[in-house]
Amino acid sequence: MTMETPLRIVRDAPASREPEPSAPVLSAHGVFKSFEFGGKRAWWRWLLERLVPVSVEVVLIALDHERKAKLRGPTLPVLHGVDLELCEGELLALVGASGAGKSTLLHCLGLLDRPTAGNVLVHGKDVWSLGLSERARIRNHEIGFVFQFYHLMNELSAVENVLLPAMIRESRLGFRSRRAEHRERAEALLERFGLGDRLKHRPAQLSGGERQRVAMARALYLDPPILLADEPTGNLDSNTGAAVLELLLEEQRRRKLSMILVTHDEKIAQRCERVVTMKDGRILPD
Repeated sequence: MTMETPLRIVRDAPASREPEPSAPVLSAHGVFKSFEFGGKRAWWRWLLERLVPVSVEVVLIALDHERKAKLRGPTLPVLHGVDLELCEGELLALVGASGAGKSTLLHCLGLLDRPTAGNVLVHGKDVWSLGLSERARIRNHEIGFVFQFYHLMNELSAVENVLLPAMIRESRLGFRSRRAEHRERAEALLERFGLGDRLKHRPAQLSGGERQRVAMARALYLDPPILLADEPTGNLDSNTGAAVLELLLEEQRRRKLSMILVTHDEKIAQRCERVVTMKDGRILPD
């Protein structure tokens, strides 16, 4: 079996967070992933996998780049031996044409999608050898997600959407005992994001920019050390998108987040510390 040689992209971690100097916050090696279309998931699992923020060191080992996964129809290889590492406090832009595999890679790194082959290591642990509840705990505690299409719960108000990660993290009794404290923190975060007069509004009553700011507040509410943002301005007009981007980058600097920002916009990418380009499921050399 011929193995593809992975391309390593490594930077020394900044000293501000006191990590092991050579240990990346998040890294991927030899990732291979295919989607399974048409599958049904219980609502609670969708909620755990899509709405819960999570901090990660992820390592996916190299694998046979010619291997394909079996889908309901024809096979669909997406990633081919991807090797990527994200350091503490680093702002990394992931760019490439539609279909290059950017979102798939992000979902693998965020423990939302299982690679067809290879390992995912979080702080040295092979997460796919862990149970579902432990993987959900890692996602909830360690990584924040911001999606292009918001993924807010339409039945909940803005502040209730922000509280979802805390509701999932804590027991029902524990959350009830701290409800007032949680609500105060969520409202303060939304007010800082310019939504103080939208706290009780549901997503359908909000503009696209307001919905994305609610989604950002939800992702950041539990203060995760890693943020994965998949085209966060892609569904917004230029002026609204610029305002949302400024807010996102400000939070990244203020919180010293390790962040991967997927974008098609070269101007946005150039504002990041490092730009990584994907093409046909592979990361191109610098």
